[in-house]
Amino acid sequence: MFRNQVAQAYVRGRHGEALVEQAIQEQLHALRAGAAPLRTLDLYGPPRRVLLLSAVALQDGHRAPGALVLVDDVSERRRLEAVRRDFVANITHELKTPVGALGLLADTITAEDDGAVVRRLAERMTEEAFRVSRVIDDLLDLSRIEAEESPRCEPVPVRLVVTEAVERVRPLAQTRGITLDVDELAGWHCVQGDQRQLVSAVANLLENACKYSDAGSSVEVRCRMEGGVAEVEVRDHGIGIPGRDLERVFERFYRVDPARSRETGGTGLGLAIVRHVVTNHKGEVRVASREGEGSVFTLRLPSGTRPDAPHLVGAAGWPAPRIPT
Repeated sequence: MFRNQVAQAYVRGRHGEALVEQAIQEQLHALRAGAAPLRTLDLYGPPRRVLLLSAVALQDGHRAPGALVLVDDVSERRRLEAVRRDFVANITHELKTPVGALGLLADTITAEDDGAVVRRLAERMTEEAFRVSRVIDDLLDLSRIEAEESPRCEPVPVRLVVTEAVERVRPLAQTRGITLDVDELAGWHCVQGDQRQLVSAVANLLENACKYSDAGSSVEVRCRMEGGVAEVEVRDHGIGIPGRDLERVFERFYRVDPARSRETGGTGLGLAIVRHVVTNHKGEVRVASREGEGSVFTLRLPSGTRPDAPHLVGAAGWPAPRIPT
């Protein structure tokens, strides 16, 4: 009997892997009986693996002196297929709900004579249209970031990234009565990367923090250097994240609190964007949270060169250490 490399790795398998050798022997028995159909074997791990097993007789004239056993590990292929199916299902749901609402609102407006009611319905239509627009914009951002495996690499001051992100989120914070408390970075440290992507990542963290915080609370941003790594920490005092959800918060369309997400207009794509930006910049993102006490997200990015201060003195719009809204 001959085996391919994957099959050979399971010759002395233990525990769950011993099932592979058992399945191989069953394939050989089926082959001797005249039929050995392709077989799928699930190993639930961890990690979970999906294997395809087949056995082929080796012919020598009219004799079959042996057999070739093939094992193909299709775990990653199946995982990607599941991700694609989930993505299509999720985006269909995300767009179908507001589009359906728009249709109902339009029908109601057509039949309504009361001007005040029409105005309220028109406002609802604007909200639903904005929701569709947000989903599409976030999808385009995520698609662009995923496609840019090698983003622009230039020195970007961390303070500039934080400033732009804060300005982008300021209207949301003002609407919700949230104070943005920004601690000024000591020094003019930079990271190497794409400024647009980095601003998008920090802005998404700030936006999430504002949406899941109570009115009148604060969102704090802290910047520091640690062993050649630039850290941007975003802390909120909101609803927090249950421990069971921490590993999944960076998945596309995953929401800890779907009802609140619908209320605040969240798309479920923000943290997926953060994860891809950090991956593109060879960094990492960490999260710590306690339910009911708030969350802390920390971006850790390799630092770049430290530009001369005169180069940055002319840059407009540096914030004061505290930015009230």
